[in-house]
Amino acid sequence: MNNNLKLRDFALVSMFVSIIFIMIFSPIGFIPLPLGMNATIIHVPVIIGSIILGPRAGALLGFFFGLGSLIRATISPTLLSFVFSPLIPFPGTDRGSAWALLVCFGPRILVGVVPYYADRFLTRLASGKWRVASTFIAGIAGSMTNTLLVMHLIFLIFGDAYASALNAASGLVYGMILAVIFAHGIPEAVVAGIFTSAVCKALDSFNKRRGL
Repeated sequence: MNNNLKLRDFALVSMFVSIIFIMIFSPIGFIPLPLGMNATIIHVPVIIGSIILGPRAGALLGFFFGLGSLIRATISPTLLSFVFSPLIPFPGTDRGSAWALLVCFGPRILVGVVPYYADRFLTRLASGKWRVASTFIAGIAGSMTNTLLVMHLIFLIFGDAYASALNAASGLVYGMILAVIFAHGIPEAVVAGIFTSAVCKALDSFNKRRGL
């Protein structure tokens, strides 16, 4: 049984990695937004993997999410790709920054960790009841981890370059960051919560029928 579980986990990780890369390199993964940003549902497989496979597998999926973002930002650069790839120069310069790797990988790896602990905490708090609610909230927590960390790291590390890329005054940058978080990050998190709770419920039912 233990070998079967390991094989199942490996198969699920491989499946989630495949889904992540399909989303990253196809139009279904990104929704263009104002202010040079994109809404995404790519973090949803990372969140689900975190909940059902644990934080180590979740962190690995988050790493692949970050790796895919790095590759996409490098080979298909947009206005703000310099915040995700050190190979893309700042606006008006010929150099990038290694700090882009922190923005690209740090939040995405944590997306694979936070939902697991959020779900565990809520499950214990409710004594195992309200599983759909706990996974819904864990999905929101994972999505907001990505949004809040990415946007605040952009502000802290690349604030001036971000303003320059958007032809905005430096004093307006944090307001623009907040606008993205509230206008797009919150709806994105709700969508992530819905998908997460639905998929986890289906997987829980499947596992119970198989006796896993």
